[in-house]
Amino acid sequence: MEIKQQCVVALTWVLKDTLGEELDVLDEPVEFLVGGDDLLERVEEALQGHSTGARLDLHLEPEEAFGDYQDQLLFLEPRALFPADIEEGMTFEGAALPEGTNPDAPRDALYTVAQIYPEHIVLDGNHPLAGIALRLHLVVQGVREATDEELERGTAGTGFFRIQPTGGGGAVH
Repeated sequence: MEIKQQCVVALTWVLKDTLGEELDVLDEPVEFLVGGDDLLERVEEALQGHSTGARLDLHLEPEEAFGDYQDQLLFLEPRALFPADIEEGMTFEGAALPEGTNPDAPRDALYTVAQIYPEHIVLDGNHPLAGIALRLHLVVQGVREATDEELERGTAGTGFFRIQPTGGGGAVH
């Protein structure tokens, strides 16, 4: 079966930055919905017409991946507004930021605790891979029709480097 919109593709990959440093390795196939919210548009375009066994090498500029790094998404917030056990790397949904944080911080962003100081913390609303050009070597391990449920949800359950919130003591992804 050839890859087209509204199908599920199982992929393995090695993701590196332009200096060759490995950022992520998928050894076991993971399923993604093509034509949904799972994959970057540039990756979906490259997959079109390929089938099981295809190997692709993609170079993604920041604007094709996670965008340019935006300094205006850095916010210095009072340390006292956050839980005592806060750690660097924890994430918070913008909608769940504590009362009293900067009202200019977009509430639809996901914020990572970038630095912790005695009186303040630095929240970063950029994706961790923002501003980075990426090299992606991927292998198509399988292709199948999407289920009605997957099409309705717009996902096969896994996103391409989707960052999940961890505020409140959850695990960091």
